[in-house]
Amino acid sequence: MHNELDKIDILRGRLDISYKEAKAALDAAGGDVVEALINLEGEKADAEERFQDRGQEIWGQLKELLHKGQGYRIKVKKGDKTVLRVPASLGALGLLGVLASSEIALIGALGTAAAMTQKYTLEIERQNDTEDNDDSSSGTKQDT
Repeated sequence: MHNELDKIDILRGRLDISYKEAKAALDAAGGDVVEALINLEGEKADAEERFQDRGQEIWGQLKELLHKGQGYRIKVKKGDKTVLRVPASLGALGLLGVLASSEIALIGALGTAAAMTQKYTLEIERQNDTEDNDDSSSGTKQDT
């Protein structure tokens, strides 16, 4: 028993894993410490590779979203007056900020509530429509 505990401690010391993980790896390797180390390192490398692949996939989707957003603008209007005009890609970055931070989400919710009470509207329009007519209403319009 003492010998098995030493082997588990070796695995834990080298790979920073729990006793349960070390015991399972040692059992799967038939008590061979080197084989258990190889198997655990392989699992760790696979997990890191999957994490990197997922990160690259998300980064690609973000870049695609920002690229698509360059053709659109978000306008905040009160009546016929445009109060704020920003590229849609900037709005997408703001959405990511809301998803990443509860404080930003709270500020966004308060701003939305204030805008609703003051009868502001939100318009999404194509970039080339903005150049043709500054206050065109050819985009999608939503009350906020």
